[in-house]
Amino acid sequence: MSQRIAAVVLSVMLGTAVGPIYSNAQNAQNTQNEEMVRRAKTKVQPTYPELAHKMNISGTVKIEVTVAPNGTVKEARVVGGHPVLAQSALDAAKRWRFEPAALESTGVIDFKFESR
Repeated sequence: MSQRIAAVVLSVMLGTAVGPIYSNAQNAQNTQNEEMVRRAKTKVQPTYPELAHKMNISGTVKIEVTVAPNGTVKEARVVGGHPVLAQSALDAAKRWRFEPAALESTGVIDFKFESR
């Protein structure tokens, strides 16, 4: 009986720890976190770094962006992901443009990199 309870507790813990899963249809795919309520008007795809390709590195890079009222990315910083992929994702996120709004907003953009 205690093994069954432990299994249920473990599955509940894993269910809350695992975030949303997105399809990997492109070499570098991005998704916008639900925290960001502003819609992106222009999404720039990151380039897949040659070193990452040679090393067969794939994964997700999370970039936190602060968007100015006019829709430009005011600040961007890496909050997770492989260091070889991070700079490419950061450069792409800085070039995104969002719909204008009255105030600044903050959110996380996920860039998925997949080696071919």
